[in-house]
Amino acid sequence: MTDPTAEGERLQKILAAAGVASRRVVEDMIVAGRITVNGTVVTELGTRIRPDALVTVDGIAVQLDTTKRYLMLNKPTGVVSTMSDERGRPDLRGFLADVDERVYNVGRLDADTSGLLILTNDGDLAHVLAHPSFGVEKTYVAKVRGAVDQRVVRRLLDGFELDDGTIRADQARLIGSPSKGHSMVELTLHSGRNRIVRRMLDHVGHPVVELVRRSFGPLHLGTLRSGQLRELTTMERGAILTLSRGTET
Repeated sequence: MTDPTAEGERLQKILAAAGVASRRVVEDMIVAGRITVNGTVVTELGTRIRPDALVTVDGIAVQLDTTKRYLMLNKPTGVVSTMSDERGRPDLRGFLADVDERVYNVGRLDADTSGLLILTNDGDLAHVLAHPSFGVEKTYVAKVRGAVDQRVVRRLLDGFELDDGTIRADQARLIGSPSKGHSMVELTLHSGRNRIVRRMLDHVGHPVVELVRRSFGPLHLGTLRSGQLRELTTMERGAILTLSRGTET
């Protein structure tokens, strides 16, 4: 709501509580037209908003609900993407001893795939990020058998037919030069189909030896070491909230 007489708390108070800046600085942002509420630029200092409003600062969504947690894990190989495993394999609980809230993984990584996994208690965001229909891009780096050349890269980009339908990479490139019988390939795609990266590379004659997910939407693994867990930064939270709200509309 952007009506100054509407129910709710003052915009500057809520944004200060969310850690955006002090109330005075937020007031300057409002006057400068840098803040929108539900898609409308707000310049009135008396504006009150409801907790479910979508507020952006310079186009980036702000997390207003401070009960929500957003975490990034660099999942090691050998760990299953579940909170418990009936076969007794290592699961995600081993990384969450210091997290009081009950969080869940957004999508899955195979046990033999490592890399970026998002954990959150924000069910709406998790649905948007994980559901294939929303087309959120993920980037993987694969060590594969054999010498990959540009013809193989072109096949990945042009697409081909698998048992469950046509597939093509959104982006593909060879990293470095083949060495000791192996190549490094980077693939970006928005498909959520089961083991799709492995199946694509196997189809073009280069089975995967190692696979890591380096990015998920606007999030990047960076220097996070295998097995490490961290909170998303304010900018990262804003980026995924912006993505999820924008995709919903």
